Amino acid sequence: MMPIVTTILLFLVLLTSGAWVGLALMGVGIGGLTLFRSLPVDKILAQTVWNGLTSPELVALPLFILMAELLFRSRFIDGLFSALEPWVRRLPGGLLHTNVIGCTFFALISGSSAATTSAVGRITVRELEKRGYERSIVMGSLAGAGTLGFLIPPSVILIIYGVLAQTSVLKLFAAGILPGLLLACMFILYLAIRAIVLKRQYEPEQDASENIWKERLRAFPTLLPFFILMGVLLGSMYGGLASPSEAAAIAVFTTLVIMAVEGTLSVKAVTDACLGTARTASMLGLIIGAASFLSTAVVYLGLPQAISAQINALDLSPMMLIALLVVIYIVLGCFLEGMSLIVMTLPIVLPLVTNVGYDKVWFGVFLVIVVEMAQITPPVGLNLFVIQGLTGEKLGRIARAVFPFFLIMIAFVFLLAAFPQIATFLPSKL
Repeated sequence: MMPIVTTILLFLVLLTSGAWVGLALMGVGIGGLTLFRSLPVDKILAQTVWNGLTSPELVALPLFILMAELLFRSRFIDGLFSALEPWVRRLPGGLLHTNVIGCTFFALISGSSAATTSAVGRITVRELEKRGYERSIVMGSLAGAGTLGFLIPPSVILIIYGVLAQTSVLKLFAAGILPGLLLACMFILYLAIRAIVLKRQYEPEQDASENIWKERLRAFPTLLPFFILMGVLLGSMYGGLASPSEAAAIAVFTTLVIMAVEGTLSVKAVTDACLGTARTASMLGLIIGAASFLSTAVVYLGLPQAISAQINALDLSPMMLIALLVVIYIVLGCFLEGMSLIVMTLPIVLPLVTNVGYDKVWFGVFLVIVVEMAQITPPVGLNLFVIQGLTGEKLGRIARAVFPFFLIMIAFVFLLAAFPQIATFLPSKL
């Protein structure tokens, strides 16, 4: 019990001191091993950090980040709203669906929740408010749908989870497709039902044009770069032509070609994208290396076995264990951002869920969804701050606006637990 209490207190002290998350994780491991084990900490630290950062799967990480940085500087997002408008304006809820569908599209070629929210929101927030949509539902739907950037491949978090859990990244990407699309459909269904129940109608939705299909076809060229990039990325991976890292490199090259064709490719754009990639990748590299060391340290300290014994003594059913984990992750998500949440808890929680029959691929999807919840829970929900930057609204009002989408995600987690095939069906075909 003493190592558990000491490790938790040490982590809280380091985290609240303002230390970088990666350094805090490393400090916890060093402190725990120094206090409770007579081991060569320096050698363990060097070996585990090296092993964690030289995994071949990690090559894809900076490449996917670079692709997202380049897309952020292209014209793709600017034309997304106008391209989706003729397809959704006749649906109940109207143009609100552009938030969900736009985030789904961008998530398919991005890998970050915050980047997805920011990229789509800088266009849709202004347009939807101009057309009379209530700000609260605009903010809520954007913050909720923006979390899909973590779940739908290519996902930065799924890559990191795959490395830490020693699981196939390709299978994790496949596992995220159906849950991500199903969750997006649940968001769309909620917006439609809400519009019908509240009788929310807007002038743009009363279009009686006989040429709606002509408008839709005219909008198609705007979406063509997206379909090309998605086809290259997913087609090369699941067609057996390339590994995730090779597919990421091909996708970066394709993005550069698209930017050259549309006239947005410049030395400044590429330089800014590379600098942004270097900053993000360096931060993630520090966290991954520290997480690898902490995972080894907690095993030496016997923490996973001790906590597993305590939880096993409760004799919980698999569904009750999932319910307990959901509560724990919701509470932790109020104080920790998603990446910290994964690397801090994975060494302890992964053995628990595998012991009751869930596999690592399924748990990766589950973990990403509960981490998505952390993106929209105050006081440190990153998506909430992105929305605040776009709208200037108070954090409390944004949190209230996104609450219905938070409840949908909780319901979806239990649906996933009851029917794990939602996540495991596609990976089983590889």
